[in-house]
This record gives sequence, C-alpha cells and structure tokens, in this order.
Amino acid sequence: MMHFRHLTLAVVATLAIAPAAFAQDTTTDGSGKRFAVVGGYALAEPTSNPQIAGTRTNVDGDGAATLSASWYATDNIAIEAWGAADKFGNRVRTPNGKVASIDSQPYALSGQYHFGTSASTVRPFVGLGYFEANVDGEKAEPTGALAGQRIGVDTAKGAMATAGVDVNITPTWFARADVRYMQDTTGQPDVTVDGAKVGKAELNPVVLGVGVGARF
Repeated sequence: MMHFRHLTLAVVATLAIAPAAFAQDTTTDGSGKRFAVVGGYALAEPTSNPQIAGTRTNVDGDGAATLSASWYATDNIAIEAWGAADKFGNRVRTPNGKVASIDSQPYALSGQYHFGTSASTVRPFVGLGYFEANVDGEKAEPTGALAGQRIGVDTAKGAMATAGVDVNITPTWFARADVRYMQDTTGQPDVTVDGAKVGKAELNPVVLGVGVGARF
C-alpha cells in the first residue's frame, strides 16, 4: 500500500508541474501521427478481498512493467492494446497470516477519446474496454492453512475503465499518467483447492501507471 501511495503522489506532482513547465512550448504538434507506443510501470491494488472457504482474505497489490500500442483513427479517437509486460505478484493473507501467493498478468483492448487537439500540450483522455487477467503460479504457503494443497484460480474477465493524461514534450515524445479500473463482469473466477471450489476471486483492481511514449 505504501508503494501505491508513493506512485499516486508522483502522478499528482507530474500533472501539477507539467502544464507550467511546458506552457511556453509551441513545438508539440503531433498532427498526422497515427500510432503511439508507451512503456511504463504500474501498481495494481485490489479493491475487493475474496472470501475463501468461509474465511475473509486480504490480497496484496504489486507493481509491474507495462506496454501499450495505440492506433489513432482521428486526432481524438484511438484504439489501445494494453498489457502488463511482467506479472503482478499477489500475496493472499488471512487473520492467521499468509496462506498463498498467485501471479496475475492482465491485458486489455479499449477505445479512447483524447480531448483537445494534436497541438495541445496537455491532453486528458478517457476510455472503455475489455480485459482479461491470466492467473498462474498459484502456490500454498508451506506452513499456512493451505499447506500441501493444490490451488487454482480461473482467468478474470470483464470491463475496464481508463482515465489519464498525456503531456506532449515534442511532436514525437510524451509523458503519460493513467488509472484503470478492472471490474469482473463475466462471473467471478472460481478458486479451487485440490480441485474443489472453495470461493470466488473477486479482486476488481485499480491500476495506477506512469510511462513515456512515442508517436510515429
């Protein structure tokens, strides 16, 4: 949670300083450029804690590198493919301590609307799309309540909402900060222990990210 707060403060500081820093810059017009790629880093924090075998759990958040590629149909409308370049590691805890760990790797496709024009230095955007989060690496703690048992978690799927801002530095380069909310809307993933269903993995994470992008 502390890392999540630190990244939040970094994003807020960037958004507060950037408009003033680039207010006099008139060389950021990227009109005619239809593709963009962004490399960055994000922290995913679950907003729900699932109940497994009758016990309320707490699932820790984690950070990972991210990548995205966008195609701009117009200067304002874009289609974005986004995903984690690495896995988010999640520790599962109960009141009696850590009981398991899992890895998740989300990816998504969404439509976005970018406000302003290609010549705007600061361009907020919003988006809606669909995500899936592959889960693997499920492992019980050797000394926890699930020790020696085989854990399984299904893939999470559903809707994703995005809000963010691009700060154009040159016609090619820009900085980005965004937040994504992933809501499992297709039925919560089953959690199994030794093949038997014991609960649902309702995480619905908020993903806060920063990155650097290029248009071409």
